Amino acid sequence: MPAVVLIGAQWGDEGKGKITDFLAEQSQVIVRYQGGNNAGHTIVLGTEVYKLHLTPSGIFYPEKLCVIAGGVVLDPAVLLAELGDLARRGVSTANLRVSASAHVIMPYHRLLDELEEKARGAGKIGTTGRGIGPAYRDKISRSGIRVQDLLEADALAEKIRDNLAEKNALLTKVYGCPPLEPEAISAEYLDHGARLAPYVTDTALLINERLARGERVLFEGAQGVMLDLDHGTYPFVTSSNPVAGGACTGAGVGPMCVSAVIGVLKAYTTRVGEGPFPTEIFEEKGDLLRRRGGEYGTTTGRARRCGWLDAVAARYAVRISGISRLALMKLDVLTGIGPLKICVGYRLPDGTTLTNFPSNTRLLSQITPVYEEMSGWDEELGGVREFERLPSAARAYIRRLEELAGAPAALIAVGPEREQTIVRGGVFE
Repeated sequence: MPAVVLIGAQWGDEGKGKITDFLAEQSQVIVRYQGGNNAGHTIVLGTEVYKLHLTPSGIFYPEKLCVIAGGVVLDPAVLLAELGDLARRGVSTANLRVSASAHVIMPYHRLLDELEEKARGAGKIGTTGRGIGPAYRDKISRSGIRVQDLLEADALAEKIRDNLAEKNALLTKVYGCPPLEPEAISAEYLDHGARLAPYVTDTALLINERLARGERVLFEGAQGVMLDLDHGTYPFVTSSNPVAGGACTGAGVGPMCVSAVIGVLKAYTTRVGEGPFPTEIFEEKGDLLRRRGGEYGTTTGRARRCGWLDAVAARYAVRISGISRLALMKLDVLTGIGPLKICVGYRLPDGTTLTNFPSNTRLLSQITPVYEEMSGWDEELGGVREFERLPSAARAYIRRLEELAGAPAALIAVGPEREQTIVRGGVFE
């Protein structure tokens, strides 16, 4: 049962979309297993640029099965708009399947997300305002609405009325907002359900059947390990589990089916929103990385914070998700930026140096990064297709990262196009 989990090994935005698209060619099934439209994957195909938020990145291969699994929280309006845009651009979506068990983002989730974030003031988390957290909260409290409910008018109307009894009290009495009307929401989401109905199925059964037939399955995560609800820099995290283990719970498969875990990380580090970022660069080189790397959020458009490569965080991601191979992204962005730095430890005010990522997030605001300096290179990398043809300084940089992180770089991206990828070993073997 050759199944591969592809995850972000940093704070998200690592370039997973390109690697998913690259590996989808070797897969029969591509599964998105967690998160919602707070994630964004950018795919470059020739002169066309696609920005996907819910649709699995394998959608550009019409012969592949693409699955939105039950661990995803789904905004049906966003998905339908995305599918409509793909269809207008000549991309078939007939190969998409949507889990009947996936939870639905409702209008009150989006509204509460915005109101709650605003109320946090200086303590804001930096959410996207897409309703992701409130939707997962209702899922945990067992009051959520699932995709299958959108196909049953009476059940949907009852659940919306029950939910609004609580949500409207919160909206009116705490936030001073007008109440939402259940009838209008029911009508809107019934229409969404009717349009999604051809795609809806038991995806856990479907995935397991394909695995039993020996098909190659690629599990596509959103965000990154450092944003994991349980293992990330809490509370500045997402509301689901982007770690490799989340693929099993989100997709409904057993852990023994997973043969490899690919961790995607940039040759430097970025982060969007609030929260600790030990290697952030505040001087000119940070702005240069942002401009050259196009570091603006696919979902929000927000400028990403940029910093040096954090090998302490990378090693933690490898350990916490069992990463067996790395996919190193945007190596080409570092051309001409040397000398380069890699963070190899965190020094506390008392002089203690940490070489493992701390579980106490508050410590990250007190540390000073310990850097190793490495030579940079000036050669353009976009045309390189073999590791040994990279500049010697680039090879040394990659080998040091592999040593510090504890996993080999099997894929190295030297540009945004599919073919601008150096392959140093198979993934599905």
